[in-house]
Amino acid sequence: MEIIELIKSVIYGIVEGVTEFLPISSTGHLLLLEEFLPMKASEAFMEMFDVVVQLGAILAVVVLYFNRLNPFAPRKSPKQKQLTWGIWAKVVVGCLPAAVFGFLFDDWMDEHLYNAYVVAGMLILYGLLFIILENKNRKRIFSVRNVAQLSYVGAVMIGLFQILAMVPGTSRSGVTILGAMLLGVSRTAAAEFSFFLSIPIMFGASGLKLAKFFMGGNLLVGSEGWILAGGLISAFVVALIAIRFLMNYIKQHDFKAFGYYRIALGALVLVYFLMQAYVNGQLVPPAA
Repeated sequence: MEIIELIKSVIYGIVEGVTEFLPISSTGHLLLLEEFLPMKASEAFMEMFDVVVQLGAILAVVVLYFNRLNPFAPRKSPKQKQLTWGIWAKVVVGCLPAAVFGFLFDDWMDEHLYNAYVVAGMLILYGLLFIILENKNRKRIFSVRNVAQLSYVGAVMIGLFQILAMVPGTSRSGVTILGAMLLGVSRTAAAEFSFFLSIPIMFGASGLKLAKFFMGGNLLVGSEGWILAGGLISAFVVALIAIRFLMNYIKQHDFKAFGYYRIALGALVLVYFLMQAYVNGQLVPPAA
């Protein structure tokens, strides 16, 4: 049974690695996965696992962009090091809005909005927004072509958009990419800045969940440590592939395909849980 649970955790990590950076909502996919392939672990562990497994995906960003984000790289000129520090400064100011709101309202959001109907609605809504925005962007010339050209005001504005990702099903990468493109940032620069924003945000979110888990008197019992490690490692490996795929894809294509996919997934989530509620005689949205 422990081997089976470890295999399940690897599958969870694969899904997380694919969906964390593609703008299709990791929450929506994990919601369906938990429904059809539940892991035999405590509720407290699963709540922590769903957040901390994202660390594996975030580490893929650190590895792929290590030289780009390392201000101490010996081969960099003083000007290049200055530009790198500038990127980090924009990441910090871009993370502040979400960090503040996350600290204040994270528990409230989980309690009141973390259900299948909200997830489905956000999947569909932002799928439509991607399609509408890309239709308007057909002949648009973006004013910001790379992250170095992004202003501090622009970074804060993108950070404000990131607050919307607190609503389950939104997709953190999706909403920051949308916000950046609305501000005139090119697709590649928007995606890269979204990746960079994820580093402190997800390290912070994972640290907070781990602290709540252990301070709540919980411990990693039995095979839970191996299960967590399996999810982290598989998320890391798959995220390496997913990031490379996305960056190559958007050099030649727009985000409309992801919009259509979100709408289809949102409809699937909505229909499935409505049918489940009908069968069970429920009048309230099922918990995600």
